[in-house]
Amino acid sequence: MPKYIVTIGLEVHAQLTTQSKMFCACPVEYGAEPNTHTCPTCLGLPGALPVLNAAAIEKTILTGMMLGCETPPLVKWDRKNYFYPDMPKNYQITQFDLPLCIGGGVPLYDLAYPKDAQKSIAKPGKVVKLTRIHLEEDVGKSTHYDKFTTLDFNRAGTPLMEIVSDPDIDSAEEAFAYLTSLRQILIYGGVSDADMEKGNLRCDVNISLRPEGQNELGAKIELKNLNSMSAVRRAIKFETERQAEALDRGEKLIQSTRRWDDDRGETTLMRTKEDAHDYRYFPDPDLLPVRTAALVAKMKPQVPELPHEKRARFEQDYGCSAYDAGVLASEKELAAWYEAAVAADKGVPAKKIANWVINDLLGALNDRSLSLSECPVKPEALSALVATVEAGKISNNQAKEVFVEMSETGKPAAEIIKAKGFEQVSDTGALEAIVEQILASNPDKVAEVQAGNEKAMNWFTGQAMKASQGKANPKMVTEIVRKKVLG
Repeated sequence: MPKYIVTIGLEVHAQLTTQSKMFCACPVEYGAEPNTHTCPTCLGLPGALPVLNAAAIEKTILTGMMLGCETPPLVKWDRKNYFYPDMPKNYQITQFDLPLCIGGGVPLYDLAYPKDAQKSIAKPGKVVKLTRIHLEEDVGKSTHYDKFTTLDFNRAGTPLMEIVSDPDIDSAEEAFAYLTSLRQILIYGGVSDADMEKGNLRCDVNISLRPEGQNELGAKIELKNLNSMSAVRRAIKFETERQAEALDRGEKLIQSTRRWDDDRGETTLMRTKEDAHDYRYFPDPDLLPVRTAALVAKMKPQVPELPHEKRARFEQDYGCSAYDAGVLASEKELAAWYEAAVAADKGVPAKKIANWVINDLLGALNDRSLSLSECPVKPEALSALVATVEAGKISNNQAKEVFVEMSETGKPAAEIIKAKGFEQVSDTGALEAIVEQILASNPDKVAEVQAGNEKAMNWFTGQAMKASQGKANPKMVTEIVRKKVLG
């Protein structure tokens, strides 16, 4: 069986977080009553004229800066002509040959890959090259029923970035990582909510196969109706196998668009061969070109610290492992929560707080199906708990028990520690009395320590913990034992 090289390109559509639509003043609001946020402009009524949304242009330029793109000094707007029920004007205002952003790339973070693929990443550190990012208006929403279709034009005219990659992706796993990494960056920049469930992040996939040794790409086949990260991965795997089987049978693949059916787990043909000339692009006569120099200068200071930059800082400044820093930086909200906990008490090691966040906080949220914003434990509360452990006032095991109750009730650590009677005995005189009694009763163990058996020291600490019903400060006990036995 011949082997084939898989080449994948993604076209990601991201709705921008603007208050109004791209060419009119209608509000952008998810979940509003159908057809309540419309006007003559976004309904395409005769005589209505578009007015550019400056915030949408700025957010697109900011996106380009985060992804290393260049912005041409002059950009323009074009009409893409097609007839479809959810586009009332029968054309879409978009950008063709002079888009807002050119080039750039999306870094594929290791933790952005599917969990089952993170240990076998083919090209660690890969950056997927971008072709362009252009700005356009979204279409309305069609909902298909058995015997009829409804149209909601609330979404029509919403500012929409189209982020187009080069054919630079080699597998379904890389496509998954690309989408996840891109989503993180868009959220970090505050330019899009990037929520696929709400439809403000959508993706079309272009796939082509060619025999090994052939330089020319195979026929491009586009997949539509992909509504989740996992659907993208499944669709690519199915389509790759479908194309390979067709080529094995000697069939010639032709450029086409196919629809992904998530329920059936397969693609079906929608239409064949579609090129740019089919849309009869021409400059929009109602919109002037835009000079971008002032906008680029305005947005440059607003480029945020990006996930990979934050990850590097967490490793350098806080002593986090590469894995822990990657987890903490993977979500903007989580990174901010962690940094708030670190800032609450400068005396608590940041690495210790990282361990608690990753091992305990995230576990508790997952067990209770809560988001970070719903978590009863606030950053300063976790910091206070870790500080209590570091001070030797409670043991680590006791702290775990305290945290469980904190995550269920939201009570502060001090209140729970007092209620459970976990306060450790740190009075030197009381601890010395306990230690002296144990030493006197176990001269053989004393001799072992004096002979160089350091492990026997832990035995004394354990006995003191038993004698005090777990309330003795273990660090202080060990110090007292060492002083009395070894001098």
